[in-house]
Amino acid sequence: MSQFYNNAIFWVEVEKIRPNPFQPRKEFDEAKLADLAKSIRQYGVIQPLTVSRKEVERQDGGLQTEYELIAGERRLRAAKLAGVREVPVLIRAGEDDDKTKLELAIIENLQREDLNPIDRAKAFDQLIKKFGFKHGEIAEKVSKSREYVSNTVRLLALPEAMQQALSDGKISEGHTRPLLMLTDRPQEQETLFREIILKRVTVRDAESIARRIATDRVRKKEYMYAPEILQMERELTEALGTRVVIEPKENGGKLSIDFMSEEDLRVIFNQLAAKMQNNQPQPAQEKVLGSPVSAKPEEAGRPDYFPDQAAAAPVDDRSKEEITKDENTFDPNSFSL
Repeated sequence: MSQFYNNAIFWVEVEKIRPNPFQPRKEFDEAKLADLAKSIRQYGVIQPLTVSRKEVERQDGGLQTEYELIAGERRLRAAKLAGVREVPVLIRAGEDDDKTKLELAIIENLQREDLNPIDRAKAFDQLIKKFGFKHGEIAEKVSKSREYVSNTVRLLALPEAMQQALSDGKISEGHTRPLLMLTDRPQEQETLFREIILKRVTVRDAESIARRIATDRVRKKEYMYAPEILQMERELTEALGTRVVIEPKENGGKLSIDFMSEEDLRVIFNQLAAKMQNNQPQPAQEKVLGSPVSAKPEEAGRPDYFPDQAAAAPVDDRSKEEITKDENTFDPNSFSL
């Protein structure tokens, strides 16, 4: 039997089509839906939706036909917005089980690149936990590598705030790599996350910071006999709103203060100058994501302090080749210095 009934397109009333309960995509851009609805009013639904069909007995003993959406959620929503009465559909032959419905919905969204990374990770995770798929089996279904699937599912190990920032486009998928390196160091992971958001840290710089954190962790074990040095680091970090490292040596030592831009350096310099003059520092003007904001150091350090992010996109400074290589080979569990 053909995959679809007679390989034909049927016209079905939109109100008779139930949504796919396994639709992995949870968020739909209202502006883009409105644009698609406008196009549908003018040209109609060009690409058919995919549905399943079954006969259900009514209370009066008669039969009623029901349709369940398998692929085409965005087109169905836009058609309803456009006030379209009927839409073209392909009806899959036979009964599809829940696994097939989820699988088809994931594949359609991946082919259109409509899933954000977190929705994709949750969909993969559902295939694994509910239907017993192996990572390699999913990879074959979506024409990706096994590492790509594993790295995608690993995104769910991030705290909820970081997952939401990724879904909202405030950080890129490349930024999750260094954040995942710090999964066992939640405070340092949170600090790096805030720096990525507030200072628009690039992917390369974030990876460099994550490696330095790991290096510092090893280094600090060597002079744990001097806890006052660690306390100084913490106080300077809080006062300046950036990472500060004190490295004692046999004779003297080294003080390192991180900054991400010339503007960032100017803020730190002004704060240090004010303290040297025994004056209270003025609220620092820090350029965050392309727009100046007034942020005191103690405010910038708060987990709930996030300025408006709408004006800028996350900075992923890797090439297309590097992104492809990273998503298919990177494993934070095997990260080493």
